Amino acid sequence: MTATASYRDTSDQAIQKDVLAELGWDARVAPNEIGVSVKQGVVTLSGHVDSYTKKWAAEEAALRVRGVKAVANEVDVRLSSSDERTDADIASAALHALKWDAFIPHDKIQVTVSKGWITLKGDVDWQFQKTAAERDVRNLTGVVGVTNLITVVPRVKPSELKKKIEDALVRSVKTDAEKIDVETQGSKVILRGKVRAYTEKEEAERVAWSAPGVTSVDNQIVVSYYD
Repeated sequence: MTATASYRDTSDQAIQKDVLAELGWDARVAPNEIGVSVKQGVVTLSGHVDSYTKKWAAEEAALRVRGVKAVANEVDVRLSSSDERTDADIASAALHALKWDAFIPHDKIQVTVSKGWITLKGDVDWQFQKTAAERDVRNLTGVVGVTNLITVVPRVKPSELKKKIEDALVRSVKTDAEKIDVETQGSKVILRGKVRAYTEKEEAERVAWSAPGVTSVDNQIVVSYYD
C-alpha cells in the first residue's frame, strides 16, 4: 500500500461522505431514509425508518467509519400498520425471545412495554448477558425502542479486574495494548490512551465489559488518526 493510498481525509465533509457510503453498503439500511450531518467528528443521524432494527443498524454503520468520534441518533421509528403490535403482544414476544436464548438467565429479567418501547430490568452476572438481552428484543416486530436497565452484579475482587483486562487487550488482535491504560475503581473500569480508529476504541471497551463483575466502563480513549 502506498503512502497516498493509506492517507484518509477525516474532515467533517469527508466523514459525511463516508458515512453515507457505509449506510449504502449496509443491506439492513435504506440510505435514502437517513440524513447525515457532521460537526467536529460528531455524526447526527436524522430521518425516519420503519423498524427499530434499521435505526440501530444506521448507528452501527456510522460508528464503523474512520474519524467518527460519536453519534447522535435522532432517527424516528414509524411503524407501518402491518408491523404495529399491542404492548401485550410485544411483551409476550420479548419474554419468549429471552427464554429461547440459552445464555440469558431469563428468570432474572423483567420486561415492561409502553407504546412499543421495551424496558428491561433485573440482575445478571455478566455484561454479555445484559447486551444479549437487549439484542434479543431489539429485533422484534413492533418495537420502537429499548431501554436497558439490567444491572451487572460484581463477581470478582476489584484487584483482579485490571490484570484480567490488560491480559485480554494484549491477546486481542484488534487493539494495541501498549497505547491503552486501564484503571479500576471497584467494579468500574476507566480506559485512557490514544488510538487510530473508533473500532479500536470500541474493541477496548468490549474487552473491558467482558471481564467478570464489571458494572461500568468509562471509555476516555481518544481517536486520533494522525498520532
